[in-house]
Amino acid sequence: MKTLLLLLTATAAIAAPPEPKFSAQDIDKTVKIGYGVAIADVDGDKLADILLADARQIRWYKNPGKRDVEWPRHVIAEELTKNDNVCIAAQDIDGDGKCEVAIGAEWNPGDTEKSGAVFYLIPPADRTQKWEPVKFPSVEPTTHRMKWLRLSEKEWGLVVVPLHGRGNKNGQGAGVKVLLYRKPADVKAEWKSEVLDDSMHATHNFDPAKTVPDSQGSGMKLVLGGREGALHLRKRGDELLKVWLVRNDGNPANSAGVGEIRGGQFGESESFVTIEPMHGNQLVHYALSKPGDEVKAQRRVLTDKLNQGHALACGDLLGVGSDQIVVGWRGAKPGDKVGIAVWTPLDDKGEKWRETLVDDNGTACEDLALADLDGDGKLDIIAAGRATHNLRVLWNLR
Repeated sequence: MKTLLLLLTATAAIAAPPEPKFSAQDIDKTVKIGYGVAIADVDGDKLADILLADARQIRWYKNPGKRDVEWPRHVIAEELTKNDNVCIAAQDIDGDGKCEVAIGAEWNPGDTEKSGAVFYLIPPADRTQKWEPVKFPSVEPTTHRMKWLRLSEKEWGLVVVPLHGRGNKNGQGAGVKVLLYRKPADVKAEWKSEVLDDSMHATHNFDPAKTVPDSQGSGMKLVLGGREGALHLRKRGDELLKVWLVRNDGNPANSAGVGEIRGGQFGESESFVTIEPMHGNQLVHYALSKPGDEVKAQRRVLTDKLNQGHALACGDLLGVGSDQIVVGWRGAKPGDKVGIAVWTPLDDKGEKWRETLVDDNGTACEDLALADLDGDGKLDIIAAGRATHNLRVLWNLR
């Protein structure tokens, strides 16, 4: 895809942001799949490290504090289940400056009865050595995505989202149970869970960003993407409120289901962006408004040329006070072009956009994340490549 300008409607002009500019560094060229990328301080040195859920290993890469040098690699868990690892969550949830880690494994999307595993990893004093896995006794099959979410000022929870509902066949049957686990005082004891939602029959990803204008909401917020559309969930005291933002209603002009989903702030609008459908070809921006009690989501397709879109992030990489979209695609078959692009809004209403290709066929993007790795105040892009077997940092040169 070439850098292009997407003009959708006439709108008030603003000064054009600078073009994104990056330099690439592969810090690992032995990646098998690169299912999940997480960014957190593992060893307490106040530098953001990279964690990777690869097919048979969980690795972390120590941040050397500067560009273009080696990132020491440490394997902290491997061969935990018969099938692959599939996701990872890393976050300092107890305030000691070092992250806690959970992983999802036993990945077999065709087995909606017995697949799926969730582990909490207990670190040794030397975090470069193997960590002790604690397997959760109660999980849903097809464990697929997970994140730590802040529940209150003092508490974090682990949200785990399966791909399918238990016993589902061809997307029919029980709904997907989105589970919230609470950390016990003794991490080797049972992690009790509650069901946050079971209204979808296939889900693909979720995001903890606030994506609905709401002056009264507090505590946990997330937006969930799946076959039926996009659903916003938020806690208000003991009450769990649910609002459908997008519905897959069969109308070809609307969503055909949501794969990746992220919240962002683009100019005036509280927004979220999606890849549609699952593993799809469309990058879509939704600008939200809330007149009265009814949420309105204005849908705008930015491109329909993605080839297996599979990674998405929002952040201000250019330092302009408004987010940009980072999207990665992995290709459907050997020889397909793959890569990563940055989409920049050029007005304050999200009506005019610029696409910049920042990784041209170098990373068959399975997952990506944004973080300032070298402390220069600019967000860098960290991406794992499936068919390209690499873990790449795109250093922000702006």
